[in-house]
Amino acid sequence: MIRTTTPDDAAQICKIYNYYIANTTISFETEPIDEEEMRRRISDFLREAHHIVRIENGRIVGYAYAHKWKQRAAYQHTLETTVYVSPEACGRGVGQSLMNELIARCRQSRHHILIACITGDNQQSIDFHKKLGFRLVSNFPEVGFKFGKWLNVVDMVLKL
Repeated sequence: MIRTTTPDDAAQICKIYNYYIANTTISFETEPIDEEEMRRRISDFLREAHHIVRIENGRIVGYAYAHKWKQRAAYQHTLETTVYVSPEACGRGVGQSLMNELIARCRQSRHHILIACITGDNQQSIDFHKKLGFRLVSNFPEVGFKFGKWLNVVDMVLKL
């Protein structure tokens, strides 16, 4: 089941996200976030666009959201997307189902462009977004530094 996120989902979402902060270069955050901060972020994202979760057996196994890409008024039809899946649910289509639903909601809300900002060495995410119809449009070399190494960032776009 996929549904709109509520601030009460913060604890489960925090657990998923903090895993990626601590163990991967997928997120450029370097310190875990607490439930209150996640609750604030969820509320902000829900005001801007969409935030959804996938539930299995009463637990959140993944989440996705879209938010303003930039604050200027001319960018109002462009959103940046994010998707995270709990490690134990990876490879089961959770991310695909979340992104399909997120894309549909963004179309319904009459947005025009979705942008995925991805760590350059995350080939799995790049391939995943290509399958969804995103195309590579930029490569920013060595703009992040985490776990002792410089990281590239690529942007991929989907025209709705």
